[in-house]
Amino acid sequence: MFVKDTHAAYKILEVEPTASDDEVKKAYRRMAVKYHPDKVEHLGPDFQKIAQEKFKEINAAYDGIKKARGMS
Repeated sequence: MFVKDTHAAYKILEVEPTASDDEVKKAYRRMAVKYHPDKVEHLGPDFQKIAQEKFKEINAAYDGIKKARGMS
């Protein structure tokens, strides 16, 4: 009932569940750079707010995958 959907986490990071740990880490870094609030500062406050929410989702997804896989 309270189990998080790890498939959604993979979808957020745009990788397949069969991806290696290194591929997951690279996808996380790529998405984090793309949506980091400091990187989109010049695009205006509306986009900054969206990027901030997406950045939180990306971090939560990566944390969930790390926990499920036992990654450090």
